[in-house]
Amino acid sequence: MPSNTSSNKAVVPEAKGALDRFKYEVANELGVPLTDGYNGNLTSKQNGSVGGYMVKKMIEAQERQMSGNSQGGQQY
Repeated sequence: MPSNTSSNKAVVPEAKGALDRFKYEVANELGVPLTDGYNGNLTSKQNGSVGGYMVKKMIEAQERQMSGNSQGGQQY
């Protein structure tokens, strides 16, 4: 199995723009002041909440798709 040395690279590069928009949408929903550029002022908890919630929403969307239910929100 190939090793990805950088965990910050998208496996599907074409999805990078959508993932970035999704990240800012989630940060906004959670009230995390994420900006384009330097975000070193944010806590680990703030950053982790954005990543964790992104994963939760992606899993929910995949479960809906797998169950055949196309309703219930935006697809990512």
